[in-house]
Amino acid sequence: MTTPLLDIRNATRRFGGLLAVDDFSGVVQRGERVGLIGPNGAGKTTVFNLITGFFPLTSGNILFDDTDISQMKSFQVARLGIARTFQNLRVMPNLTVFDNVSIGALGAIGHSPAKALFNHRKYAEDISRRTWETLERAGLQDEAGELAANLSYGKRKYLEIARALALSPRLLILDEPAAGLNDTETAQLSDFVRKLSNEGLTLLLVEHDMAFVMNLCERVMVMASGRKIADGTPQQVSSDPVVLEAYLGSEEEAA
Repeated sequence: MTTPLLDIRNATRRFGGLLAVDDFSGVVQRGERVGLIGPNGAGKTTVFNLITGFFPLTSGNILFDDTDISQMKSFQVARLGIARTFQNLRVMPNLTVFDNVSIGALGAIGHSPAKALFNHRKYAEDISRRTWETLERAGLQDEAGELAANLSYGKRKYLEIARALALSPRLLILDEPAAGLNDTETAQLSDFVRKLSNEGLTLLLVEHDMAFVMNLCERVMVMASGRKIADGTPQQVSSDPVVLEAYLGSEEEAA
């Protein structure tokens, strides 16, 4: 068997007396599109924060490409090849679209006084090239000079994804990418994410839009009350009685 790209082993996170994530285990294989679903407060975003180094684990381990990242800081995790977006958009409104994405490019290329002082021209050219390539990949090249604040909400979603892509990640984590989008925008985003997957990018996403998840993801993990309660194909998960009861609602409740 091949080693999973991401291997979460018995991850637990407590906030004082609150057990937010309880003995969560799961893997993401290279090239997979995996969804993580569950009701509000299930612990999904906390799992993302544990993976990306925003919160330390209370116990357990997380391995990325066989490297233990459990105690790493978020910038160290990003350098290894994990990039993420956020449920609440974190674009910088008073910077241009180009400058927003160039921050991700800078993170990928790295910064040092030597680069800035002694090889400034090549350094700047490398950041600019990576930024333009990413803008074109996300379909934002025509908005490069616009302030992020002037973009539509849907375009700002692509901008946040583009900034993450500029890091050249091997694993892209998307936190509610379809939230706030209309049906047309959601369908376009699904096509875009599928295109990224077809290019070889591994994807892990949290999303409340069940149609988006079930049509896009090859495998779905389900959480409730901090624990994983199911893991399988969309068809398996959508017909699992435990999932129907805990998340999608029982037949009696739906009647």
